[in-house]
Amino acid sequence: MTDARPMGFDTLAIHAGAKPDPATGARQVPIYQTTAYVFRDADHAAALFNLQEVGYIYSRLTNPTVSALAERVAALEGGVGAVCCSSGHAAQIMALFPLMQPGCNVVASTRLYGGTIQQFSNTIRKFGWSAKFVDFDDLKALKAAVDENTRAIFCETIANPGGYITDLDAVSAVAKDVGLPLIVDNTTATPYLCKPIEHGATLVVHSATKYLTGNGTVTGGVVVDSGTFDWSASGKFPSLAAPEPAYHGLNFHAALGGMAFTFHSIAVGLRDLGMTMNPQGAHYTLMGIETLGLRMQRHVENAKVVAEWLEADPRVDFVTWPGLASSPYHDRVARIVPRGAGALFTFGVKGGYEACVRLVDSLTLFSHVANLGDTRSLIIHPASTTHRQLDEAAQIRAGAAPNVVRLSIGIEDVADIIADLDQALARATA
Repeated sequence: MTDARPMGFDTLAIHAGAKPDPATGARQVPIYQTTAYVFRDADHAAALFNLQEVGYIYSRLTNPTVSALAERVAALEGGVGAVCCSSGHAAQIMALFPLMQPGCNVVASTRLYGGTIQQFSNTIRKFGWSAKFVDFDDLKALKAAVDENTRAIFCETIANPGGYITDLDAVSAVAKDVGLPLIVDNTTATPYLCKPIEHGATLVVHSATKYLTGNGTVTGGVVVDSGTFDWSASGKFPSLAAPEPAYHGLNFHAALGGMAFTFHSIAVGLRDLGMTMNPQGAHYTLMGIETLGLRMQRHVENAKVVAEWLEADPRVDFVTWPGLASSPYHDRVARIVPRGAGALFTFGVKGGYEACVRLVDSLTLFSHVANLGDTRSLIIHPASTTHRQLDEAAQIRAGAAPNVVRLSIGIEDVADIIADLDQALARATA
């Protein structure tokens, strides 16, 4: 890329991280389907293992196809570097891993994907970590939840499933005030609709499975580093700012500055946790990102039409798409997601749980799947699937009450999307 002027989003989506293959001239990023790489000589190998030289050692750590994807997502998000891994859930663990120690906690929004709530409520306890869940609209409560053992603040840009928009500017101000990194899951917004780093985020995580890939073919995750956090200031982050025994006492932050988190995540996180993205999956995601801007425009346009139609339908109790004038988060759209309020939202079906089940079973164009961000329109009933491990009170707090279904609006002809919903609602509420 050129230093003369910044490239636009769609140009970066096609070109960032990619250049013709030096061996063959191949224009598309090749799938480097290899586990290992031949060293030039013994000194080259030693330099790579000592982190004195950047290069490829073993595909659990780095792979040229995966590296191209990491560079592309970092460019789109405005970060200094990124690390790719095997899934969105893996990305969350990768983001926390260098920050946490046994006995430490993360303060997280109550409005999160049900699987994330489960991961933070139960699974991370096996590492000796814990989470405190707070309503991030209550900034005083957010700040009060932070204690001497808190190491990060975590939220989603557009929360799954309800379409709640986090006030990233306000939350990042709290994070800065208490001297902690802010981790933002940007999966449902994508960098096309929002760049959390511009709103003060330290790290951005993605489930690349969703909109980045956009075709429902692979799982993957990405963690993007802003490069702006001072890991040495507080003494709370020894993994990044204290001598690392595995690298002869290397202090990642002192040696690598803004790239400390990225290099640690590769050299230690991927080395030891092994949450590796496979090169074929990275290739599919690279191809998906090439059309991300075009797809997100259509996703948002369709979501607006569908949400407005549903809100006017007497068979529907409510619609949570934040682009609606009736949404309590409508004023955040222009500030946080100026290109549109996304394509993921919920609506309440009159008739409750049973009506939701009948609705899901009556749809023909929509696919009933545990996914989102596909080109296809998707539906799920969270209370019986993604959020069923939560009690009803927790489901309601997460925006997944028993009478709620979640829609991920695709890029089909919008008239066909509405027709399918119309006939299914007729059956569900008959």
